[in-house]
Amino acid sequence: MAITSHDVARLAGVSQPTVSRALRGDKRVSEATRQRVAQAADALGYIPSEAGRSLSTRATKRVGVMVTDLTNPFYPHLIGPLHDELERLGYRMMLFAERSESAAADERLLDRSIDGVVLATATVDTALPAELRRRGMPFVFLNREAAGAGNDAAIVDNEAGGRMVAEELVRLGHREIAIIAGPQSTTTGRDRELGFRYALAEAGIGLPAGRVRRGPFSFETGYDSLAALLGQRPVPTAIFCGNDVIAIGALNAAMRDGVRVPDDLTLIGFDDLPMAGWEAFDLSTVRYDLNAMATAAAALLVERIEGRGEATGEDDGPRRLVFPPLLVLRGTHRPR
Repeated sequence: MAITSHDVARLAGVSQPTVSRALRGDKRVSEATRQRVAQAADALGYIPSEAGRSLSTRATKRVGVMVTDLTNPFYPHLIGPLHDELERLGYRMMLFAERSESAAADERLLDRSIDGVVLATATVDTALPAELRRRGMPFVFLNREAAGAGNDAAIVDNEAGGRMVAEELVRLGHREIAIIAGPQSTTTGRDRELGFRYALAEAGIGLPAGRVRRGPFSFETGYDSLAALLGQRPVPTAIFCGNDVIAIGALNAAMRDGVRVPDDLTLIGFDDLPMAGWEAFDLSTVRYDLNAMATAAAALLVERIEGRGEATGEDDGPRRLVFPPLLVLRGTHRPR
């Protein structure tokens, strides 16, 4: 038969509720009693049930992280620091790796097996935030937001990053400029392109439809788009890629077609993934503090879960932390 908390209580000479309080670190239990309970649990090989603990405390100490695109090498670099900060704050991370924010995924997020949710791959038109709010489930946006959601978020200033790239290309003397953007259904894809367009327009440079390609934030998007862009007349001399993965795809296509980067073509990415700095790529890109952004999202969510703002009367509504971008110039750009 499985060992229960009642067995531990009998061996330790305390009540079953005292066992539960002692094992979850309740400060009302004396250190001597806590040690006696811990020794009894160890002697019996007792492992506390998370489900039972959830029923008694109405808290699971687990946080769900929703990611719909684990094939993108960006997300492991985001999930690592997020996991570490949640663990430091006393929470376990559960990864929900779904293809889309489907109804099935919604139900798993809403079944009360978790205390809160980090939405890392939200689309602009997702219905999930509204449902989470309706169910009273705390959540935070990380990296992307939904349109008009008005909830806690930790993001980079994507529009400013796109603007920086355009201003640098203009400064270098480029006038025949193109873009391989991410999907318009994401704030990262939409806002990076928007900032880029604004800055080009201010410099009197147009971005005609033939010089715009969009697609998933994937290697294939960059690889497949390059030939079509270089088939335009006049030929673009510079391309802004919506993220580093797209840029690496474009770099590989350039190598396939005998296009020299940066002699024939300037390429600039976004995110500054560790691989962007590898000698094989030496990619000029846009950097921001990914670790700080993920850490901030974890802290925002835990504060919501634990109700600190409400308890102190300091809850001023949604908190939106926007991290500044920085242009990192390596070896894939040059003056025209």
